[in-house]
Amino acid sequence: MPAPDIEEQVEALHAAEKELKAAQSADDVRTIWRKYYLAVGHRKLGRLLIGRTAEQILAGRQKD
Repeated sequence: MPAPDIEEQVEALHAAEKELKAAQSADDVRTIWRKYYLAVGHRKLGRLLIGRTAEQILAGRQKD
C-alpha cells in the first residue's frame, strides 16, 4: 500500500483532530488511532492527543 500524498495526510490530520476532540473514552481514542495512524503517523496523532492543533503540527513540518 503506497504512502498517502501530502493533501491526503493533511485531510486525515484534520479529521483525526476533530474526532479526537469528540472522543469520550479510551476505546474511542483507540478506534480513532487505528483508523488514522497509517495516514497520519503515530507521532502526529500523539501530538494531537496532548493538545497540539493540526495547524501547529503542519507549521512545524513546513519549517523543515
